[in-house]
Amino acid sequence: MVDFEFNESVVNVFPDMIRRSVPGYSTLVPLIGLLAEEFAQPHSRCYDLGCSLGAATLAMRHRIQQAGVEIIAVDNSAAMIERAHDNIDADIDTTPVELICADIHHIEISNASVVVLNFTLQFIDPAARLNLLQKIVAGLRPGGVLLLSEKLRFDDDAEQTLLTDLHHAFKRANGYSDLEISQKRTALDNVLIPDTLEQHQQRLKQAGFSSSRLWFQCLNFASILAIK
Repeated sequence: MVDFEFNESVVNVFPDMIRRSVPGYSTLVPLIGLLAEEFAQPHSRCYDLGCSLGAATLAMRHRIQQAGVEIIAVDNSAAMIERAHDNIDADIDTTPVELICADIHHIEISNASVVVLNFTLQFIDPAARLNLLQKIVAGLRPGGVLLLSEKLRFDDDAEQTLLTDLHHAFKRANGYSDLEISQKRTALDNVLIPDTLEQHQQRLKQAGFSSSRLWFQCLNFASILAIK
């Protein structure tokens, strides 16, 4: 089984795949827009790091009302960025969006009021995660926020088994076969490395955020609001 990667074949099915694979995704994305509306500061930047097709970028674009805000959307998949360009071009909103095809480790973050990592950190080498969060803190304005959405793992074996079983049931209810579920899990084993909620909170504190709180969870998928 080949490791999972965000290539052109994935891009073609990505919206359907993530809707059928991530419980609560269709609720989470519009809420990211609402939080961006709440925390975006005038004449600042909002970053969507690992933007894929631009769902969170568009959610922010549709809600942010503050003057002079620019959205920077970054992904290292050329196929994702190309399709995101199409999605942004088709949108009628006027908030400026800059799409960048690059490794998010190489992006300068500055004058930021909102940074989104929507199911992105879990694909980054665990040894590099703290450094990225420290870079985000350094680039955030005081009072700026990170919206960090991740698949969670659990130290308690019973809790881990229950939520894994429920996640697989969710996928089956959305049309995936047991074989497809097994193949996807194998493909992601060495690519998606989840942390516990406690690990996330400790790392965010170590990175320099003043506070963090769980604000959304559906089964083993969750989102954390961290404030500088």
